[in-house]
Amino acid sequence: MAKQLIATRDAYGKTLAALGAENQNIVVLDADLSASTKTVNFAKLFPERFFDMGVAEQDMISTAAGLAAAGKIAFASTFAVFGSGRAWDQIRMMCAYTRLNVKVVVTHGGITTGEDGASHQANEDIAIMRPLPNMTVVAPCDAIETAAAIRAVAELHGPAYVRLSRLATPVIYENEKINFKLGKGIVLQEGKDVTIFSCGIMVDAALEAAKILKDKKISAEVINLHTIKPIDKALIIKSSKKTGAVVTAEEHSIIGGLGSAVVEVLCETYPVPVVRVGVKDTFGESGKPAELLVKYGLTPQDIVAAVKSVITRKK
Repeated sequence: MAKQLIATRDAYGKTLAALGAENQNIVVLDADLSASTKTVNFAKLFPERFFDMGVAEQDMISTAAGLAAAGKIAFASTFAVFGSGRAWDQIRMMCAYTRLNVKVVVTHGGITTGEDGASHQANEDIAIMRPLPNMTVVAPCDAIETAAAIRAVAELHGPAYVRLSRLATPVIYENEKINFKLGKGIVLQEGKDVTIFSCGIMVDAALEAAKILKDKKISAEVINLHTIKPIDKALIIKSSKKTGAVVTAEEHSIIGGLGSAVVEVLCETYPVPVVRVGVKDTFGESGKPAELLVKYGLTPQDIVAAVKSVITRKK
């Protein structure tokens, strides 16, 4: 049976609208992209609590911080490449340093922004958000997990960065009652030969790779590390001790993202062979998302090749 496809940004828009009815303190800001980020759902229902700041991301974050300082829970949204890079100083000083309740929820993350080209493809955003003290960084894998993540960050005291995608992507979880906790990874499949840690749209690719590997008599443990900061150190160490080899998979540069976070944990606690699957220190280009995933090595077959490589280095 074909997988159900839903864009995580659609799930964000619906969840935000529901939260708006439940909590009068929630306010939403957007940088002239509400139809794409889906904050338009909230704007239609609660126009008095929605602020379109125009193409002025720094101003959007500064205003969100001001509203948060006045007791509001501020959700600020735009495309990932603009919400992270252009407004980084404002996020650092006005949100992270002050530990205010600003939730930066960005859409169009990664290379699957596709035809918009390198200028609109955020492959470095997680890397520049992770070092910020007090910042929680999340990359949910499907629409169900996105809804859970948005509700979780709304309840979190402090800033958060949630990265969503543009495309309609496979729904992995069967129902909304998932055991989602910020900072806690989810074991999707038990295995004994290798662990595949992934986040975002690459979780589905990891599961597909595990099916291919099973046919080759390789047992892969698949873990969804939806929260990249704080990372689930205990689960990373536990699974790595079990399998003795690790592959990470992310729709992001291999520098500074999920793979780097996993490696940082392992090199200080339990070193095992690791191969990172991700964008290899290069900008993207304009193209169809499926073609770009192939060109930049982000397919289930690329994960399979990485697993075969890392297993040869097991002691």
